[in-house]
Amino acid sequence: MRKIRVLVVDDSTVIRRLLSDSLANDAQIEVCGTAAHGRIALAKIPQLNPDIVTLDMEMPEMDGIATLVELRRLYPKLPVIMFSTLTQRGAEATLEALSKGASDYVTKPANVGSVNVAMQRVRDELVPRIKAFCPWSTPAPAAPPLKPRMPVAKSSGTPQRIDAIVIGSSTGGPNALQSVITKLPANFPVPILIVQHMPPVFTKHFAERLNQLSALTVVEAAEGDAIHAGGVWIAPGDFHMQLGRVGTELRIRLDQGTPENSCRPAVDVLFRSAVSAFGGNLLSVVLTGMGQDGARGCQAARDAGGHVMIQDQATSVVWGMPGAVARAGLANTTLPIGRIADEIQKLAAHGRSFAQEASTCR
Repeated sequence: MRKIRVLVVDDSTVIRRLLSDSLANDAQIEVCGTAAHGRIALAKIPQLNPDIVTLDMEMPEMDGIATLVELRRLYPKLPVIMFSTLTQRGAEATLEALSKGASDYVTKPANVGSVNVAMQRVRDELVPRIKAFCPWSTPAPAAPPLKPRMPVAKSSGTPQRIDAIVIGSSTGGPNALQSVITKLPANFPVPILIVQHMPPVFTKHFAERLNQLSALTVVEAAEGDAIHAGGVWIAPGDFHMQLGRVGTELRIRLDQGTPENSCRPAVDVLFRSAVSAFGGNLLSVVLTGMGQDGARGCQAARDAGGHVMIQDQATSVVWGMPGAVARAGLANTTLPIGRIADEIQKLAAHGRSFAQEASTCR
């Protein structure tokens, strides 16, 4: 099987060498070329025919955003991974790049003690993404060892009353979440809690961006937040998000416990906690993303009698997380991203009046 051909685009000679050396140790990947800015990259693409491009944000002549826009016009299906800084400016630029068609992003290693440590961090972050966008290079992952205790149909009947919604997503998630959350009305009758795999700083800016675009109130979750109908809470980067009861209220609990599925925040952590709080009156939604985070949480949700919805393969950037749920037989409903918001509204409305319950959380 041929190697994955990667074009590295960065104005820094040091970073180009770091990326090239980091990827060279993987037998399935080859760096087919490098470019110091976007104009050179666009000229090299038809010559090198890369399978994927890594693209720096800040470059002379033609920066990352301008290059991305032109690249998407010429090569709409060529995967592009942005290489961004873990800063406020980097977060804002990354979210803009994702909205303009970037496939995913990785953050540059910062404050590392050695070149070897920096290279390992790049390999840990970048190699799985490269392989996820070139699935022909690796065998399909095995389904997680889950055995649902009830028969599951692809689309079952209307579930019992929904009192909360939890959503998990990763690669491709920012755009998918925007598609869903911005279509929900201001009087939405239940709280929504989200784990999107993102680093610190990025989650804050993502929440602010969604809040500006949505009729709902979207925030980065903080310790002790009381959840309520019409609110959306996004787990902060590097913190697991759970629920705990204080009197009659359910409040957000954040911790930096052991990563699960190599993730913190982890979808499974949120889903299990929500099952403990809401039992079967829970809608669990898994959107596009790499890996299998969320599958075990969906197992817990189904065991409690809850409803599980996943994004379909055709509209997912990477069908890893929803695919794991599907292969385990845990999905009640599988839908394209464009139909998920409508189905969420339908399920949330079952058994209640939006007007009467817009300000309550049971």
